[in-house]
Amino acid sequence: MDPTTPLQFVKGIGPARAQILEAKGLLTAADLLFYLPFRYEDRRNVKPISELTPGEKAVVLARVESSKLTRFARGRGGQVLEVRFGDGRPMHLLARWFHGEWLANSLVPGVRAALFGKVEFDRARGMMLMVQPETEILQSLEEDEETLHTGRMVPIYEGAGNISTRVLRVLLNRILHQVTLPPDPLPASIRERQKLPTLDEAIRHVHQPPPGVELQLLNDFRSPAQTRLIFDEFFWMECGLALKRARGRAANGIAFQVTARSREQIKKMLPFKPTPAQRRVTQEIADDMKQPSPMHRLLQGDVGSGKTIVAAQAAVIAVENGHQVAVLAPTEILATQHYLYFERLFKPLGYNTVLLTGSATAKEKQQLKRALSTGFANIAVGTHALIQDDVEFHKLGLAIVDEQHRFGVVQRLRLFEKGANPDVLVMTATPIPRTLALTVYGDLDLSVIDQLPPGRKAIQTRHVFEEKIERIYSFVAKEIAAGRQAYVVYPVVEESETTAMKAAEKAHQHLSEVVFPALTVGLLHGKMTPDEKAASMERFARGETQILVSTTVIEVGVDVPNASVMIVEDADRFGLSQLHQLRGRVGRGAHQSYCILVTRKLTETAHQRIRTLVDSNDGFYIAEMDMKLRGPGEFFGTRQAGIPGLRFANLLRDADLLDVARREAIQLIESSRHDESMKQALQQVVRHIKEHWQRQYGLIQVG
Repeated sequence: MDPTTPLQFVKGIGPARAQILEAKGLLTAADLLFYLPFRYEDRRNVKPISELTPGEKAVVLARVESSKLTRFARGRGGQVLEVRFGDGRPMHLLARWFHGEWLANSLVPGVRAALFGKVEFDRARGMMLMVQPETEILQSLEEDEETLHTGRMVPIYEGAGNISTRVLRVLLNRILHQVTLPPDPLPASIRERQKLPTLDEAIRHVHQPPPGVELQLLNDFRSPAQTRLIFDEFFWMECGLALKRARGRAANGIAFQVTARSREQIKKMLPFKPTPAQRRVTQEIADDMKQPSPMHRLLQGDVGSGKTIVAAQAAVIAVENGHQVAVLAPTEILATQHYLYFERLFKPLGYNTVLLTGSATAKEKQQLKRALSTGFANIAVGTHALIQDDVEFHKLGLAIVDEQHRFGVVQRLRLFEKGANPDVLVMTATPIPRTLALTVYGDLDLSVIDQLPPGRKAIQTRHVFEEKIERIYSFVAKEIAAGRQAYVVYPVVEESETTAMKAAEKAHQHLSEVVFPALTVGLLHGKMTPDEKAASMERFARGETQILVSTTVIEVGVDVPNASVMIVEDADRFGLSQLHQLRGRVGRGAHQSYCILVTRKLTETAHQRIRTLVDSNDGFYIAEMDMKLRGPGEFFGTRQAGIPGLRFANLLRDADLLDVARREAIQLIESSRHDESMKQALQQVVRHIKEHWQRQYGLIQVG
């Protein structure tokens, strides 16, 4: 059998099962070989029934002698299945399954089965008992395959449709006996240096652990076989990212000049004295822009750290060199905020700033596109409308992508292609631990703004249960009497903007008519038209509205320095990073600000989220906690962001292996420049990535 053999041609699979496996992304023999167990069970303790001891975990091989289904006591739904097993000796074993109807047709007299579970003694029956044991029928076509399920460390796989973990063990055993794997693609020098097994060994041992391997190591994903496969996944990814980065640096870009006039214009524009962190990051960006190759830089900073003013300084350099700037934002509200901010900054400098969004009329779009194609517009701010095919720039030199995690790689690429290798600056307010940022955005250089502007006070965060909401309203009234403003935010539940809108409308009515009848209470939700949203935000920004009731459309991009209170209703329904973003809408002025998280009840996980927010204002700490609670895939929005889907590596659990893999990848690429054998090894690596990992990594092109 060849690793590329379609699964339907593997004995025991056929077209129907192949279709089920295909739904899980398993198409070939190789795909199934890389479908790893998620845990293991130690089933080496195989005992006859007569030698069982209460309290131990054991495997028993026996035949069904009788079985009986009875309803739960007091007429509750469900039935209890009790089966008596014998193994040819005088003693018997009783097994009991609650809600065991699904097993009744399988465990009929005469059937041989393997039972694995904890042994108890049933005093009423006077025999050994297992409650809810793991069970496998031992009537397979291949008698030698029965030993796969007992008497060893047994892998447990996630089932696929009606294909159980036991069937998967049988199928994998057949493939392992018949497949011939190609030569190990990992350079031998790296494998030896890291003391890793060969790929063939790793694949065989991960599915059929050799004698002597510890259960704890297997379930911690640290056996030699698992370590090799995790290392591989990180190594190929890091090589792909490093090669992509090297190729980007080799391309011809724009070598911008930072002139005396540029510096003068920046000084004239700056509304405040930059922080040391902002100055450092601006210098990193300016140095990059001077290079003859395109800049690809990630600007990372916590909410309110001043990323936008840094991006504005980069825009000045581009415009003063005769180029245009494109600013891509994920929502119309954020695009409008950026447009208003940039126009205020750039108008005194004589720059023309335009806004292009989907809600513009056909006539407006036509005029805006002409302004871009003729070079009349120096800075274009917009949403996805900016990357449509019919939008042409006269001379695009700098592309800025804000809240970049909301865009896929395709959108970034389309913006990049609007110019002749323009510089690219992507920004995110979602803090990512540095190690992981280097992986997820490994083809980008990283700049971090790690301090807030001077005069900002740490936001005080409190958690209250709903029954104390009147006390919170009294506090809000005091803040408003002192001249401040407040937000009240409702969650969008299960992607239903309509539900959130109704909750917000109801709250708006209650607050404006009952709680704060003397105040002006505004409303903002996703069902409003773009013009209505902009008007609502403008009224709040000007101070005409004292309280703004909103769904999470205000999550990013809203900057009202006078707002000092953020009330988040049903805070347990929000993710950690989302709560942190919402909290960042206040604390943007010199006044002490407050974030109040209101909940009805709390699960354990929700309690951890709320506690993390109350204890810390550090976005990077919050991001790490968020990943621990949600898992890296969900945290990063893997599919949307174009991040490679990791099959067995885990960015949190395996961070140490990630570091090792990155170092080895960089060392291989650097040594290939002056070592012929390493150059050949790198060529093989490039070939392997193109042939085997391209499907996994999507747009990561190398070579």
